[in-house]
Amino acid sequence: MTALTHEVIEELIEENCCHECEGVGKDKVCVRIEAIAELPTRFGDFHIVAFWNNRDEKEHIAIIKGEIVGGEDVPVRLHSECLTGDVMGSLRCDCRDQLEAALRMIGQMKKGIVLYLRQEGRGIGLVNKIRAYSLQDMGLDTVEANLALGFRDDERDYAVAAHMLMSLKVKSVDLITNNPKKIEQLTQHGLQVNGRIPHVMQPNDHNRFYLETKAAKSGHFIDFSGKPRLAEQADRPIIQGMTEEQIAALYE
Repeated sequence: MTALTHEVIEELIEENCCHECEGVGKDKVCVRIEAIAELPTRFGDFHIVAFWNNRDEKEHIAIIKGEIVGGEDVPVRLHSECLTGDVMGSLRCDCRDQLEAALRMIGQMKKGIVLYLRQEGRGIGLVNKIRAYSLQDMGLDTVEANLALGFRDDERDYAVAAHMLMSLKVKSVDLITNNPKKIEQLTQHGLQVNGRIPHVMQPNDHNRFYLETKAAKSGHFIDFSGKPRLAEQADRPIIQGMTEEQIAALYE
C-alpha cells in the first residue's frame, strides 16, 4: 500500500472530528475529514479520503498516493465529477481520459493527489448538463449553451478543493491542469501553486470542437496548431474575449 501511515490517518481523523472554522471563499466553505481507507486500483495503490462540507453537504473525496501531509510541490489534479464521461464513457468530453491519465500518472509517482469534486457539468448539475447537450445538438457550442440556460460558462468553485488540501496539510502544489481558473482560484483561497503540469488529451471526432471552444473561449492551455516549439514557449496565454485572429497570432 501507499506510504500514508495509519498513525497519520488516525491523527487527521481525530483533528477533523469536530472541525469548525471561518471557512474559505465567499460562501465560507468549511470541510472536515470523515473517513480514510486503503484503495487498491488498476492504476496503483492509493488511500481514499472522504470529506464533508458545510455548503452543500456533497461528499467530495481525495485519492492520495504517498506521504502528502506537510508536503511541498505535491502533484494535484482537481477533477470535477462527470457521470456521462467518467462512468458512461461519453465521447463528448475528455473527462474520463483526464481522470484515468491523472490516476495513472500519480500512481507512478512517489506522491500525489486527485481531488474528485462533486461539480457535475461545470457546476450546473446533471439535468442542466443534459439540457446544454441538447442545445449543443442544435448548433451551440458548450459556452453558448451554458449562457443560454442562464449560467456562466463555468460555475465551479474551488474553495472546497482549497480547504480539502489545507485539511491534508499540503503546503504547496504542482497543479495538473490546462485551466488557468483553477490556478487563480486556489491561489486566491490561500494555496501556494508552484507549478503547472499540462494535461492535454488526444481529441476525438466528437469532442474536438468542445476542446477547441475551451481553448478559444475559456482560456484553457490547449494547442491545436500542432506547431513544434521549445518547452518554455508551450503555454501561450489565451484570454477570454480574444478574437480568433488574436488567438491565431499567438502561434505564428
